[in-house]
Amino acid sequence: MSKIWFITGANRGFGREIARAALAAGDRVVATGRNLEALKAAYADHGEDVLCLPLDVSREAEAADAVEQAVARFGRIDVLVNNAGYGQLGLFEEISAADVERQFATNVFGLMHVTRAALPVMRRQRDGHIINIASVGGFRGFDGATVYCATKFAVDGFTASLAPELAGFNIRVTVVEPGFFRTDFLDASSVRYGSAKIADYTTLPTPPLSTYEAYNHQQPGDPAKLGRAFVELAAMPTPPLHFVAGSDALGMARETFGQRVAEIEAHAALSASLDRDDV
Repeated sequence: MSKIWFITGANRGFGREIARAALAAGDRVVATGRNLEALKAAYADHGEDVLCLPLDVSREAEAADAVEQAVARFGRIDVLVNNAGYGQLGLFEEISAADVERQFATNVFGLMHVTRAALPVMRRQRDGHIINIASVGGFRGFDGATVYCATKFAVDGFTASLAPELAGFNIRVTVVEPGFFRTDFLDASSVRYGSAKIADYTTLPTPPLSTYEAYNHQQPGDPAKLGRAFVELAAMPTPPLHFVAGSDALGMARETFGQRVAEIEAHAALSASLDRDDV
């Protein structure tokens, strides 16, 4: 039986490659994004297998309307891919409060809006799979990416907490944590940097990273392969809660969690000493 996918941010990058892989597998796709004309151009060759809908995920009403239209067309939603987002990079002090709020409005609250809209559909079905895209920046901090990483840590925590709430409805939940993939994520059309500049940071012996321009189009990950991996994840009867994507992500996960275990054990005696004496 073919699946119905609902994908946010589907006009380019990960979203487009995931949609292409799903269509190649014989599934049908609800492709959403802020630019409807770009969506229609991207999927012009797929006819009735694709429904293109305008959606700014930061607007809750638009999320509810898009889900309603998707169900009216296809009858169900089997796989929700929360992909829409962007990178607010730069040093924390150089990013305005308004820019921080905009980053959370899209990367976190927008993801929640779409999930909230889709959950009644999946609960009625007693079936579904929610796949949230986080990042290696969802389990490991990076200088020059404090605000972006904060949103991806939030996505990671949201996913891990949502999974047990939905398990009884046969709704699977996965968070995908990609490393560096060769998309336009770091292009000027996608990434944003802080507007202020604080000279004091440049006086440090090792100044923190304030831009990722040197990584642009040098990333090792293949987005088309990631798209096909999503189809594999969606086909699993018991998919993982966490999936690290890319060899660089795998290396960073092993290093990060290895260091975390070592840190836990180094201070285990102090941690264990904090229980009440009468317990």
